[in-house]
Amino acid sequence: MNTALWRALGRNTIISIILFGALLGLLYLAEMLFPSLQGQLIQFDSAPWVVGIPASIIGVAYILTVRDPQNYTGFFAGLIMSILLGVQFVLYGKQSADSAFLFFFVFIPFQMMSIYKWSRSKDDGGASFEPKFLDTPRLLMSVAMLIIITAGDYFLATYVLQENSIKEGIVPKLLNGLLISSSFLANYWLIYRKTDSWIYWFIYSVAGIGLFIYLGNAFSIVLFSFFLVINSMAGIAWIKATKKENLGWVKIFVK
Repeated sequence: MNTALWRALGRNTIISIILFGALLGLLYLAEMLFPSLQGQLIQFDSAPWVVGIPASIIGVAYILTVRDPQNYTGFFAGLIMSILLGVQFVLYGKQSADSAFLFFFVFIPFQMMSIYKWSRSKDDGGASFEPKFLDTPRLLMSVAMLIIITAGDYFLATYVLQENSIKEGIVPKLLNGLLISSSFLANYWLIYRKTDSWIYWFIYSVAGIGLFIYLGNAFSIVLFSFFLVINSMAGIAWIKATKKENLGWVKIFVK
């Protein structure tokens, strides 16, 4: 057991708790100063919201930890995060059934696969697990999957979850589909330590901000803006750690 890696996870968890404590304090202050926001930012009477707070804290600790491409311990936090988020979406009801399914039957296995592969890379010398960008064919395949999953979720939301017309709620259904497809690809490529995963985490954060601006959910707008900063920081760290010979499709744009 590498105690240094576990200590890093512990430090990142403490940092995440402090960050979220400060964030909740600011939100509480905002509600006091602006009565019109009362009940929009702090929602302790909502079970999904309450479950989402520890899920978010652990999720940030997860991102801060795997920002180091050598630290697999973050995926244990990711595993707990996925369980909590799955519970949260179950509590939201039928309209979030697709997200609940994704977390319980896709993301939890993804986290377990990541723990297995990343921990084994230590025994194999880690050479094959350096951060890398995808090559061009896999990039095109990945973009195609993003489109297919987004479209699939759109039709699922239309005909199964919301039971409305194909032309109703176009924007929120597209953004929700993009949220699901980008998080799927981000988690998948993270297993194989591909730097592209952070591009999808960036798309995930931006799509979340757009969705909750449309839905008028002030707390989630703040939360996803926070995720955008954290994910961008982690992505920059991975890009810096990616060697020139591992740039993949990015080589086209680099002299």
